[in-house]
Amino acid sequence: MGSLCGISIAIFVVQALLASVALVSAQGSATPPREAPVVIARGGFSGIFSDSSFGAYSLALVTGPSDVILWCDVQLTKDGAGICFPDLKLDNNSNIATIFSDKPATYLVNGVSTKGLFSIDYTLKDLGSVYLSQGIYSRTNKFDGNNYPIMTVQGTYTQLKPLGFWLNIQHDTFYAAHNLSMRSFVLSVTRNAKVTVDYISSPEVAFLRNIAPIFRRSSTKVVFRFLGPKDVEPSTNQTYDSLLTNLTFIKTFASGIIVPKSYIWPVDGALYLQPSTSIVLDAHKEGLEVFASDFYNDVPFSFNYSYDPVAEYLQFVDNGKFSVDGVLTDFPITPAAAIDCFAHIGKNASKQADLLVISNNGASGDYPGCTDMAYTKAIQDGVDVLDCPVQMTKDGIPICLGSINLIQSTNIVRTGFSNLTETVPEIMQSSGIFTYNLSWSDIKSLKPVISSPQSQYKLFRNPKFQNAGKYLELSEFLSMANTTSSLNGILISIEVSSCHSIFSSLYWFNPTLPPYRSLFYYYATLCSTHNTVIVLFGHKNAAYLAKQGFGVTDAVLKALNEAGYDKQTTQKVMIQSSSSSVLMKFKGKTNYQLVYKIDEDIGGAQSSTIDDIKRFASAVVISKDSVFPENSAFLAGATDVVSRLQAANLSVLVQTFSNEFTSQAWDFFSDATVEINSFYVGAGINGVITDFPKTSDRYRRNRCLKRGNKTPTYMSPVQPGSLLQLVTTDYLPPAEAPKPYLTESDVVEPPLPPVAKTTLNSTPSGTVAAAPAPNGQPKVAASIIVPLMAVLLAMYYCFEI
Repeated sequence: MGSLCGISIAIFVVQALLASVALVSAQGSATPPREAPVVIARGGFSGIFSDSSFGAYSLALVTGPSDVILWCDVQLTKDGAGICFPDLKLDNNSNIATIFSDKPATYLVNGVSTKGLFSIDYTLKDLGSVYLSQGIYSRTNKFDGNNYPIMTVQGTYTQLKPLGFWLNIQHDTFYAAHNLSMRSFVLSVTRNAKVTVDYISSPEVAFLRNIAPIFRRSSTKVVFRFLGPKDVEPSTNQTYDSLLTNLTFIKTFASGIIVPKSYIWPVDGALYLQPSTSIVLDAHKEGLEVFASDFYNDVPFSFNYSYDPVAEYLQFVDNGKFSVDGVLTDFPITPAAAIDCFAHIGKNASKQADLLVISNNGASGDYPGCTDMAYTKAIQDGVDVLDCPVQMTKDGIPICLGSINLIQSTNIVRTGFSNLTETVPEIMQSSGIFTYNLSWSDIKSLKPVISSPQSQYKLFRNPKFQNAGKYLELSEFLSMANTTSSLNGILISIEVSSCHSIFSSLYWFNPTLPPYRSLFYYYATLCSTHNTVIVLFGHKNAAYLAKQGFGVTDAVLKALNEAGYDKQTTQKVMIQSSSSSVLMKFKGKTNYQLVYKIDEDIGGAQSSTIDDIKRFASAVVISKDSVFPENSAFLAGATDVVSRLQAANLSVLVQTFSNEFTSQAWDFFSDATVEINSFYVGAGINGVITDFPKTSDRYRRNRCLKRGNKTPTYMSPVQPGSLLQLVTTDYLPPAEAPKPYLTESDVVEPPLPPVAKTTLNSTPSGTVAAAPAPNGQPKVAASIIVPLMAVLLAMYYCFEI
């Protein structure tokens, strides 16, 4: 293809990139044995860059295994040139509509009238001014400004020099109807001494039977591609599920088959796995290799995988019954790691990483948070520390619940308690029904509801079990944990963030109020003692509440003592709070590990602030954004907070890790394992707080973690900011303001006042409630990053094919 118009970079940059790929592959990625399933990158790393672009193919070579196979969907131009492009029509994956004013043409494709701008209506020269674009609109288009040109088949191979090259011929019948011979083109390519074709696939029997004799004695493998079960193969007029029953016939012209993954592991209409079919075993008996297709990290798959793409690949290569011979994917980094690092290690493999795994409301990604089922699943999944966020009921019983607002975790709005709903606009915009308005027996009568934090993207969690389980008293939680030998400890969370919200409200009404003075000081001490209850009331009720003595810290201490945790040393007890006053109270009475939670994203911390934290805590919880700040879902860089906190002998725990791809920056390639690895290896954090403990526990057992300088690129941490650097100026998101620093005034609080002996048994009439809100504190972060890519992908380049 022609050179880029007005945008160029010296060719040596591209050559340096490719040289670095070879170097990284040689040094860091031991070639898996040939019997290991192969990774086929469909259009390159098309989950990030536009399909079949130089950027997509280059990223696949950098992040995949050394023998990654580049897949090229072959289309023919008007003058018979072969190009790599994902579809017959050029509209969706390029800017052709802005280059040519032609009206869309209409052609029959497999008997269906299809309208669009087709490759057969343009010469190779015509397409020289057309650039590729991201054709899947749920993926980022920020790299479209790189103006990647459409590449010829020969040019793709000679420019990138992959160890494996796969040509997929999807529409031979269509091209033949327009006097273009795909057979002649394929022969011309395979006879080119500069190009090596390892695989040729097609869903058309006649085409493969025509070319099969030519490749029978060559190293090129012919593979029959199955489409949808009820789709009709044009040359035999049979459905593909019918052809599947005659694998002996397929063997007469092919050495393998490629099938949608649902042919192997079907799912029902609710997206739950069904028993596997016998297709892999049947095909292997016939001497056919089996390749599975339709793997995408960013498209919802079976709920059985808990949004973990590594788990899905392992189901196809490590299920105890069979393994496919290869996978076709838009995200080659994920199967590369699954096959090399995770397959066949077993659940009881030794830990390769000193990474603490702490649950977030139990395994709340699989079951309603803080229920017995969520806690049981977290234990089964290998969690180190089981957590309980403490809330108080109307009758003074401490329970485990992720939010004080029952609307967020139960079906209360569909019960007779819905009349308890109240709203305080100054504190929260939505309504709430709060735990202290109901007795424990009332709360136990409610149904738990699973949390789906990514529901705005239509990503829901485990709907079959969305109301499963029962909530626990703190004493019941402690009893469960105390009898579980696999646990290293428990974490009790006592949050007062709602009190911080009322601080903000007070400042809003009286901005001249000095910190820790007058009414502000009074509210601070009251909130620290009574946890979130103070949020319900204005200053008129403050004196009344102070007399009620609603002390969460005392309730927690009592429960821990009664469970024997004050005397045993088998399991450690971690007390977490965003209130230094709460932690100081525990520090004076126990030897428990105290964990300070910073509720807001921060860009750094003053040395004096870190010294203050050390007075009352030995560990700190920070947000992911405090480690790797994001800008429009791209990592913008890394802070130094982790290293500075650790230099002060403070352990750094980071929250919250979720498997849903929408919860991760683009840089992590829609793969929770890539994210965890980047935080652990790249930033050096001490622990993760996660909704999905199984993913984190499996990560720290993978065999690639201790390979030193032989660590493969797919198990190397990403370089923060590297993808953002590949976004051209016209696509760059606006720069974001830097995160605030954590200061002493954010941490230092007055000591807790004595708690009155009386108990709050009812809610005064006319009072209002609010859910927890941010406390206004900044947050900390730091990282030491090892690059994922040895050389950044070329943003602008020029070459001739």
